[in-house]
Amino acid sequence: MNVTEHLSELRWRIIWSLIVFVVFFIFGFVYSRDIYSFLEKDIPFKLSAISPVEIIWILFTMASIVGLIGTIPFLCIQIWLFIKPGLTAKEKKVSLAYIPAVFILFLGGLTFGYYVFVNMIIPFLVSLNDGMVNMIFTADKYFRFLFRVIIPVAVMFEIPVITMFLTSLGVVTPAFLRKTRKYAYFILVIIGTMISPPDFILQLVVAVPFILLYEISVVLSAMVYRKKRHKNDEIEKTNEV
Repeated sequence: MNVTEHLSELRWRIIWSLIVFVVFFIFGFVYSRDIYSFLEKDIPFKLSAISPVEIIWILFTMASIVGLIGTIPFLCIQIWLFIKPGLTAKEKKVSLAYIPAVFILFLGGLTFGYYVFVNMIIPFLVSLNDGMVNMIFTADKYFRFLFRVIIPVAVMFEIPVITMFLTSLGVVTPAFLRKTRKYAYFILVIIGTMISPPDFILQLVVAVPFILLYEISVVLSAMVYRKKRHKNDEIEKTNEV
């Protein structure tokens, strides 16, 4: 296909992804009250709303999260189908395995972020008050804070898959990841500090899993790199013969 045909195909894949997002958004909106009840049952206080706009924002935000989660697998498949013609049979099989990994890691990140938020961050912040003032928890502020924590965590959990994919494309190498390890640690610690309260222990709780994910990414990158080198060596030997 020429450039115009590629752009046309890409446009239709984006449109279909948006349609799937809208479908899951509607599904999330219909069951937004159930989702709200599920999220609210884990906190030891009652949420309040100071305006009707907050309720609308909460419903739309929850529906958007459901739409995002439901669209991720479909979007990954569309991306894979778009690049599929340029892949070998083995590359098609390997790259297809990334799709469930992306979805599972995203859900794992959401779960981990939610657990840390509910069981560590919120209790720590509430304990700082110690009866000093009357605390009113608005649903708007609470869910904004919640999503500000769990969404970045879910995205960070994609580091291993992204690293493996970039290694297979030749964009990064294990040597590069090892060389830039200290800079990566610094960035990950900063991210962990930004999404967690000013408590050293809680910042470690968030930053340490990020660092472990980076180290896992280095190991997985090395595995992909060795397989890629082995394949290239076999091709070179075949060409020499």
